[in-house]
Amino acid sequence: MSDRLRDLMVRVARLERRAALINLKGVDLSGKDLRTKNLSKTDLTGANLKGADLSWAKLKGSNLTGADLTKAALMEADFSGSVLINTDLTGAIIWKTDFSNAYLTGANLTEAKFSKADLSGAILKGATFQDTSFSGARLIRADLSGADLTSTYLNHADLTDANLSGTNLSDVDLIEAVLTNTDLTGATYNEMTDFPPTITQAQLNSMIKTP
Repeated sequence: MSDRLRDLMVRVARLERRAALINLKGVDLSGKDLRTKNLSKTDLTGANLKGADLSWAKLKGSNLTGADLTKAALMEADFSGSVLINTDLTGAIIWKTDFSNAYLTGANLTEAKFSKADLSGAILKGATFQDTSFSGARLIRADLSGADLTSTYLNHADLTDANLSGTNLSDVDLIEAVLTNTDLTGATYNEMTDFPPTITQAQLNSMIKTP
């Protein structure tokens, strides 16, 4: 561990004991090994975490607005209640990561794989989805309203009580997804959209089929 990183971790530990919010705005931690580190309630606005390993790290309630997490490893990390507005998660490695009640408004999720991640109650309005996978993810009560989800993988995802109103579901894989009480009002879909057999007629009637 570099002296700079060690100093930062010491600052985090000291401020945790005071229940204060540490200010790491704009810090460059690209490529750093941050596994298991506790960065909860930390201000990482605009931070460079590109390629960093944050597996098993705790970032609960942190502010990562505009941070760069491209190709970062986030396996089993805790981002619950965190703010990730306009955060770049392109190609991030995500597995069983906790994003429950997180704010991902305007985040770039291109090629991000949220395998078995927990996004219950998360806000994803305005996020960019391209080759994004939520396979096996929990999206209970998540808000994806108005999102362009073209070609997104939602197979085996739990979308109970989620808001998908006004979304574009063209070419989306929803095989074995749970759509209990999912709001699909005004969502568009096409012949290539794969719905689970449990989708209700009322849900289908609330949607718009496109050529």
